[in-house]
Amino acid sequence: MKLKDEFYTAEELAKKLKLNVMTIYRYIKAGKLKAHKIGKEFRIGRKEFERFINSTRTK
Repeated sequence: MKLKDEFYTAEELAKKLKLNVMTIYRYIKAGKLKAHKIGKEFRIGRKEFERFINSTRTK
């Protein structure tokens, strides 16, 4: 199992979504995006990222 492929850092997601990294941290703090804190960094699972993206779709 390749863990690197299964998780994103907050910085990687910010870059991918073209957002400021602080926005990702705010989503984590607000509970909108679930993350694991490993050391001083947050890691977001690929499935959690997909769930988050699907939950933000407009009608």
